[in-house]
Amino acid sequence: MLHLHKSGISHAELTAGVENMLEMVGIPASRKSEYPHQFSGGMKQRLVIAIALACEPKLLLADEPTTALDVTIQAQVLDMMNELKEKLDTAMILITHDLGVVAQTCDKVAIMYAGEIIESGTAEDIFNSSFRHPYTDGLFGSIPDLTKNIRRLSPIDGLMPDPTDLPAGCRFHDRCPKCMERCRTVPPPAVKIGGHLIRCHLAEQNAEGGNV
Repeated sequence: MLHLHKSGISHAELTAGVENMLEMVGIPASRKSEYPHQFSGGMKQRLVIAIALACEPKLLLADEPTTALDVTIQAQVLDMMNELKEKLDTAMILITHDLGVVAQTCDKVAIMYAGEIIESGTAEDIFNSSFRHPYTDGLFGSIPDLTKNIRRLSPIDGLMPDPTDLPAGCRFHDRCPKCMERCRTVPPPAVKIGGHLIRCHLAEQNAEGGNV
């Protein structure tokens, strides 16, 4: 990575750069010549992050960076990413399905469904709001709550639509428990609710009625 993006770099500078990035993600520089099978899953994830940050990018795209990691290693990787983000002054876009990771890591959140942002705002607004998009509510409803005596989680019924043949109206309407007739034909506008935006006819209706 350094060799490709930093033309004219010497072998000594390249070696020093590799060792510096390894140390930065908590891996001894002495392991720089080892093979992938000699590293654990968590260490491999750290190496990928080190490679991504080697050229000091202004923006880091992290797509499911904690997939297949146990909870302890996941926490370590997230803490490390936050530390490096501050140290290198790098902005980060995190792509994940894990709302726990979102709560721990993100300042602003955009919820996507079928390729469209259906809700966006600060993490605090979305997590604490009294009104959310039905899909967002479904995501929260599928998370186990240790403070409640619930025997079964509440999955979102149905399947994602075919991206090459999206339904008319709201893309979530055929899975939405609050679907109205106009949801089936009219694309919902983005409505401001508190400090965030929701693309939903219910949000529009409630905002007009002063209920939100």
